Amino acid sequence: MLEQILHVFPEADLFCQIDFLSNGERGFILNKKVRTSFIQKLPSAKTGYRNYLPLMPFAVRRFDLSDYALIISNSHSVAKGVRKNSKQLHICYCHTPMRYAWDLRDQYLKETGLDSGIKGAVVEFILNRIRKWDFETAQRVDCFIANSSYIKERIKRVYKRDSEVIYPPVDIDRFKLNDKKDDYFLAVSRMVPYKKMDLIVEAFSETGLPLVVIGEGPDLEKVKSRAKKNVEFLGFQEREILVEYVQKARAFVFAAEEDFGIVAVEAQACGTPVIAYGKGGATETVIPFGEVRSQKSEVRSRGVSPYVRTEEKPTGIFFYEQTASALIDAVKRFITVEDKYDPYAIRKNAERFGVDRFRKEFKDFVERKIAGFSPSP
Repeated sequence: MLEQILHVFPEADLFCQIDFLSNGERGFILNKKVRTSFIQKLPSAKTGYRNYLPLMPFAVRRFDLSDYALIISNSHSVAKGVRKNSKQLHICYCHTPMRYAWDLRDQYLKETGLDSGIKGAVVEFILNRIRKWDFETAQRVDCFIANSSYIKERIKRVYKRDSEVIYPPVDIDRFKLNDKKDDYFLAVSRMVPYKKMDLIVEAFSETGLPLVVIGEGPDLEKVKSRAKKNVEFLGFQEREILVEYVQKARAFVFAAEEDFGIVAVEAQACGTPVIAYGKGGATETVIPFGEVRSQKSEVRSRGVSPYVRTEEKPTGIFFYEQTASALIDAVKRFITVEDKYDPYAIRKNAERFGVDRFRKEFKDFVERKIAGFSPSP
């Protein structure tokens, strides 16, 4: 996302909380010098920056942006909280209202063991303060862009603000079509609780079907403890190796309730069908077998897939409970209709999320908002 925004506005200056990119990794930000917050200099900021969450609202407010007419924030937590004056236009591309302060708050507290005791009370107090700050700063943003209709509804519910949907850019040129598939299923993710990787591993351990898992993170050992011999863990892999595994997978398995879910689109760009949890962004990117799109927002808000039936060529299949048994049932259903999936049709569905489309839509949106902006006296 950041890479593509900078391609649209290459003269922009770049501010962020921390920057530990090496010289060889800076091409995607056009080798720009990044202006960082004071968190950059705190102990263990490179690996332990999440521990400084209580300081981040204060840190982002310390940025001096007074010389700029246009501010674009790329925000999933605190970036939208920058200070601005009445003569500045602030456009926020919002990936989600802050997860750990709103929708997934209770889940985070429970899964980190912070839902009780003194530490729990302290964290609860901090999150309450952050939640209040998050809502208040959302009211100072001039325009919101949501990364999916799912997030558009969440922005409306949490922030009481309207937004316009512009889907994220997906590098479909790098994830090329491959119509020859191997026998393994594939899951790719960071090992954190809401990704539900333990659920995937548990389900495939029960079926005995071959599963390849790519990714690392704090929950890796927990996830491995659920695995049997049919599950292979490859840890972190460079992009070229990752693409090859996605291209050859029999199906890509996706169990998280994602805001958009770029990785599911990348899989489809390879012509690989997706077995996905039928809630969140996946309902906007995957065409499930035997179901059709419905735009009824009340359906989504109840946590039910906005699909009923379809004559469109399918690109995947959904399951509707984040349980091993529901996923196992979806895998069995997928196998029975596997010959119905056309890799070329799956690829075509992914092409509507390409980079060029994003650049045009984003540029048009910003120019339209600039033209209509009337600064306060």
